[in-house]
Amino acid sequence: MDAENIDATDFLPAKNVRKAKKRSHSEGDTMQIDEAVGGEAAEKQVLQQVKRKKNSHPEIRKIAVPPHRYSSLKENWMKIFTPVVEHMKLQIRFNMKAKQVELRVSPETPDIANLQKAADFVKAFLYGFDVDDALALLRLEDLFVESFEVKDVKTLRGDHMSRAIGRLAGKGGRTKFTIENVTKTRIVLADSRIHILGSYQNIQLARRAICNLILGSPPNKVYGNLRSVASRISERF
Repeated sequence: MDAENIDATDFLPAKNVRKAKKRSHSEGDTMQIDEAVGGEAAEKQVLQQVKRKKNSHPEIRKIAVPPHRYSSLKENWMKIFTPVVEHMKLQIRFNMKAKQVELRVSPETPDIANLQKAADFVKAFLYGFDVDDALALLRLEDLFVESFEVKDVKTLRGDHMSRAIGRLAGKGGRTKFTIENVTKTRIVLADSRIHILGSYQNIQLARRAICNLILGSPPNKVYGNLRSVASRISERF
């Protein structure tokens, strides 16, 4: 019989086949992982697009107008409209159905903070301040409006409440004007509600004087305390 040439490799164990199978399994797993990662990335992109669409809507401030301020708002509308549109670069309108002033950011608005300034300006006018006084909120940075009621200081009813309001106003508004001039603030007495416009420190001075009058201190004593405190503050600065 003729001897045949036999390769030694025919008798080696088939290890490479198992490795190939393992590789094929690992490749399939990586493909599944890549698909899962790709799906998560697509979901994130969709969520980001939705957030951008939500943020693309311009910010709006809505300020309710009390019924007793309709006529004054109509008379002074152009004085309010001009600085808000020309200087603040905002959009403003009066919603007749909802009875409220609506402010909105426009593409030309340089700073988003202008929206809050304009809202404070309109609120100050609706509280009862003059347009010229309220305009200071747009021009200066450190001005605020503080509001409180007489009952926050002392619980008064009936004639006691009316007498306290009378002490705050004084004869012909003299007491109110004196507090305004000494503390460099503006004060509005709207029934039992009091609004003060000014800087933080001046508002605290005016509020302290008003609280003393509500509690029953005589006006002369309140004037003296106000003048002494105001003179100390002026000496410091």
